[in-house]
Amino acid sequence: MNKLNPLMLGILALLLPLLGQAQNQTTLLEIDLNEKVSDVSPNMWGLFFEDINFAADGGLYAEMIKNYSFEFENPMMGWRRVEDNGAKGYVFNRNHPSGVNHKYLRLQRLNNTGNFGVSNEGFRGMAVKEGLKYTVTFIAKLAKGDDLALSTKLLAGGAVIGEGFVSGFTSKWAEYEIVMTATKTLDGVGFHVLLEGEGELDIDMISMFPEDTWKGRKRGLRKDLVQLLADMEPGFLRFPGGCIVEGFDLENRYEWKKTIGEMEEREVIKNRWNIEFAHRTTPDYYQSFGIGFFEYFQLSEDLGAEPLPILSCGLACQFNTGEQVAIGALDEYVNDALDLIEFANGPVDSKWGAKRAAMGHPEPFDLKFIGVGNENWGPQYIERAKIFEKAIKAAYPEITIVSTSGPFPDGHEFDYLWGELKEMDAELVDEHYYRPPSWFRENARRYDDYDRNGPKVFAGEYAAHSTTVSESWKRNNWEAALSEAAFMTGLERNAEVVRLASYAPLFAHVNGWQWNPDLIWFDNLRSYGTTNYHVQKLFSTNRGTDVLPITADGKSLAGEDNLYASAVLDEDSGEMIFKIVNTSTAAKKVSIKLDGKYRGNGEGVLIEMAHEDLEAFNSLENPVAVEPQEKSFIISKKTIELELKGQSVNVGKVKLSK
Repeated sequence: MNKLNPLMLGILALLLPLLGQAQNQTTLLEIDLNEKVSDVSPNMWGLFFEDINFAADGGLYAEMIKNYSFEFENPMMGWRRVEDNGAKGYVFNRNHPSGVNHKYLRLQRLNNTGNFGVSNEGFRGMAVKEGLKYTVTFIAKLAKGDDLALSTKLLAGGAVIGEGFVSGFTSKWAEYEIVMTATKTLDGVGFHVLLEGEGELDIDMISMFPEDTWKGRKRGLRKDLVQLLADMEPGFLRFPGGCIVEGFDLENRYEWKKTIGEMEEREVIKNRWNIEFAHRTTPDYYQSFGIGFFEYFQLSEDLGAEPLPILSCGLACQFNTGEQVAIGALDEYVNDALDLIEFANGPVDSKWGAKRAAMGHPEPFDLKFIGVGNENWGPQYIERAKIFEKAIKAAYPEITIVSTSGPFPDGHEFDYLWGELKEMDAELVDEHYYRPPSWFRENARRYDDYDRNGPKVFAGEYAAHSTTVSESWKRNNWEAALSEAAFMTGLERNAEVVRLASYAPLFAHVNGWQWNPDLIWFDNLRSYGTTNYHVQKLFSTNRGTDVLPITADGKSLAGEDNLYASAVLDEDSGEMIFKIVNTSTAAKKVSIKLDGKYRGNGEGVLIEMAHEDLEAFNSLENPVAVEPQEKSFIISKKTIELELKGQSVNVGKVKLSK
């Protein structure tokens, strides 16, 4: 073994104290409580919802039956004939003479032995909870015979864990209801619809919902998933998505008028994510529109969030067909936008306001925003955006229009669109960025130099895509969430420019996803918030009303010594709230001086989220592997002394003196 010579030992003796001093160095910060840099939008941190990853059918929408009205391209997808113990019969599809609900099922039973009917596989399985009631509804009519009855069963390994029965069918279509109570909590149960008696029964729109929907609404939303959203206290809800708005062609686009009214008036279509990714094909992914525009508005109201609908501008997704409606035929699309505003805000004696009232909401939804297009680019977008703007502003000058800057955060198309949108005096420009975690850390100053007098920014879709595991599986790990938090301090510092921001996508079924990462994951029984969810929640529940300067040597922190910082005043609660992100592996000491309206001593609250492993993640099995922890700190002589853990997000709250 080589020995260190006396000279090297001497150099080490000099360096070691300096290294220790560097590690223990305290960063001096100052927060000026008297200087309000700008206001913070009351809707700053919000939600982006898209029906991807089985987020609606099979997710937020609590319907448990897949292909409930036999409208998939394969009408029997999700269904299987049940014929056992000597039962004989046939099942086949028939067509309704009119309407958007085209098909129904005929059950033809030839004897009265054994079990005959159909079963449904649900959305990646079906789950029930012990003691909970499940309501099955369907429409049916006699086609042949009399004294027919229908039973429904919940099965677990062949054992019945819930059942119900109905009879009295006539030769006219009518709705029937069966209520079952589950005797076990289980995922992977079977659901059977069985015909009893010889004859033929026509049946359609077979639906099943748990009783514990959000707010107990009939045909409502999954309670645990909405609760996770409500806990974030979001400022807005953007819907119905991004690419799903455009469709892979214009016929497949999202048409809001087809998503309101009774369920039999809502035409089922193929979800555009059905075929988008070869490695995650989902041939059973369709849209029933059980969550339609009325339900989106209602959910926004429930959450206390501003509704922010996005509509097609007459361009299909330019990553797919890029199909364009002719400018001369754009009136239909423009009128859809105008009619939507009337549906949301119009009086009950207006055409579309009356339709809202008929659905149970005579009061207006007070819509303030509307988006024109999603991730569109090129002159064809600008040409259409100008037509929409002229029409909307002429009829509803108070509505804020959201425009798009394309799918990427930079490049030729991004620069072109921003130039054109500035010329148009656009109000709010939607920017998207899906990038590696390093991009988010390096771009915390992205908006420092944006024109304060130009269009404002809606950070409409963003997520750090970690590739530490594999290229195809971008996990919601701590590295991604930590990097997003660093970036979000830059959004908050620049709240004068950035008025709205939302992570994307929102939901994903663990057995039905097409895209990752995602904010909230679930199976048919459970759900959890990712590390990214908790970061978003920390910002959204500590929004504040005004930006305050937080500086080191008179300059803001955006990566210097691996620290990122922002601060706000909350006039409503009388608090000062600071957010400091430490992306270093080492702990960091900070000393924060409060300059301004604070008496001098007291106690504050620190919410700390940290983990030594950047690949740490939450899961269904361990939903709180990484979560915030709360503790207190002392303010002495208007100064806060903290040691921030390595790889941590820290939110401090101080009650200010009156």
